[in-house]
Amino acid sequence: MKPDEAAPRSKKLGEPEPPDAVLVLRAQAGDTVAFRTLIERHRDRAYTLALRMLRAPADAEEVAQDAFVRAWVALPRFRGESSFGTWLHRIVARRALDRAAALRRRRERETVVEEAEQLPDGAGCAAGAEHAFRLEALIAELTAAQRAVVALFYYEGRSVEQVASLLAIPAGTVKTHLSRARSALRRGWLEAERIRRGAE
Repeated sequence: MKPDEAAPRSKKLGEPEPPDAVLVLRAQAGDTVAFRTLIERHRDRAYTLALRMLRAPADAEEVAQDAFVRAWVALPRFRGESSFGTWLHRIVARRALDRAAALRRRRERETVVEEAEQLPDGAGCAAGAEHAFRLEALIAELTAAQRAVVALFYYEGRSVEQVASLLAIPAGTVKTHLSRARSALRRGWLEAERIRRGAE
C-alpha cells in the first residue's frame, strides 16, 4: 500500500486509461480488475494522507488498506455525488481519525516521529532539514483533529469547505482547528528558537 509498491497493472501497453467513473461502474458490476486499477491509481495519495494524519508508516499502511476494503464493501452504495477520489479520501480520513483515537487510548502520552531518515542529505541542506524535522515534530504534537485539517488544508491543498466535507464536520470547526494548530505551531517554534539561542 506504500507509494511505489510493486503491483500488477491491469492496463495493456498503449491502451488509454479509462476514467474513474467507468472503472467504478465496472467494479460495481463485480469487476475486481477494475477495482484493482482504482487502487493502483489512488493508493499513493491515500497512504500519504493517512501518514500525515497518523505520523507512523505502519499505522498509515493499515489505515489505507482498511479504507480500500471498506470502499470495496461500500462501493454498491456509491452514487457518484462526488468523485471516487474525494469519496475515498473521506473514508481514509475517518479511518485515520478512528485509528488515532484508538492509539491515544492505548498509549496516552506516546508521540512517534518516524520520518527523520527521509530528511535531505548534504551540508547545503542542513538548515532546511533541521527546520523540516522541527516542523514535523511540532505537527506530531497536535491533536488528531488538528493534524487532519493541517494535512488536508496545507498538504492536500483542500479548501475549508472540502476539508469540512471530508471530515464530516462544520466549516467553522475546521477554521477553529486550523487557527489552534497555527497557534500551537507558532508557540512551539518560538519556544524551540528560544531554547536553541539560549544554548549557543
